[in-house]
Amino acid sequence: MNNPENRNEIQMDTTNLYREEVFTDNTVGTLRRLVPVTADGEVDTGRATQYVGSTQVMTNAGPLPLSFEIEAGSLTEAAAAFGAAAKGAFEKTMEELRELQRQQASSIVVPGSEAAGGMGGMGGGMPGGGMGGGKIRMP
Repeated sequence: MNNPENRNEIQMDTTNLYREEVFTDNTVGTLRRLVPVTADGEVDTGRATQYVGSTQVMTNAGPLPLSFEIEAGSLTEAAAAFGAAAKGAFEKTMEELRELQRQQASSIVVPGSEAAGGMGGMGGGMPGGGMGGGKIRMP
């Protein structure tokens, strides 16, 4: 593996293989059951089956795809827990979006501030301060 040519090699992890089964109600969403298997395709009883739900929620900006893990021991349990898991994923996604908006809003650079490199107004180093002398300062 020390060979530089091998660093970029794409290779599947044969100790972490799953057989994927897809279930849908053709209305609300899709459930994927991921059954752990060995490298030769036999069920690996040493690892737990995973359930993943996916759906779309309509927002003002259009459809928002959601994908989320569901803690369940069977397909029946996963289907019963689908709604609550989808709601949790939606709330988490919306909180992450609000946090990104807060970060974006706090990163606004005010002309003439230290963050703008002390350019002195809106001119950006242009003679006369650029646009009309650059006397307007944002608080």
